Amino acid sequence: MISNFEQNVSGSGEGNFLRASGIFAAAQTIRPYAVTPLSNPFFESSLLMSDDDDIMAKIRGGDLWVVNSRRRNGLIIHKEFYTEFAGPGAAVGGGLDADCQAVIPLGSLSLIAPDSAEAQQKALKIRLQWVRLTQNFTDKPVPVDRAQLILEQFKSYFDQSIVDQIPDEAFALLVGVLPYTVRRARALV
Repeated sequence: MISNFEQNVSGSGEGNFLRASGIFAAAQTIRPYAVTPLSNPFFESSLLMSDDDDIMAKIRGGDLWVVNSRRRNGLIIHKEFYTEFAGPGAAVGGGLDADCQAVIPLGSLSLIAPDSAEAQQKALKIRLQWVRLTQNFTDKPVPVDRAQLILEQFKSYFDQSIVDQIPDEAFALLVGVLPYTVRRARALV
């Protein structure tokens, strides 16, 4: 019997994978930790704008920023081994995102400086709430369910046109599924 993981990988047509005693081995041309489109889809995104370098500079600059809570905006933050979403009210930058490799700004992104220590604490708590929300989706055992949940959540915050532009790979990295699974979930949602 083929597991969901095996079906996702073998049915996706995204790479040259070999089945050997139930274990998949990548073709020799792919090295461990190599940067591939799957490991960093953000550079291929149509959502990237000319001011993304400014956003990256702010995030890596060491100062703490807050995603404006008065707008429908957010930031998908790609790190080396995982991806996070920081929605309205969430803290970004500072020590949290020093290892950020790429970002996808969503909506009309507005980053503001917190005006007090209490505002910083509140923003940090909100960032943790966004992380916990995503964690609730990753706790689901069925990959397509995780993908559907994250898609539905984003559709409740953002316009359909914005959600359609987010790469499958970004959603996949948010909830720990393959991009193929996100494509399947988009068809179901």
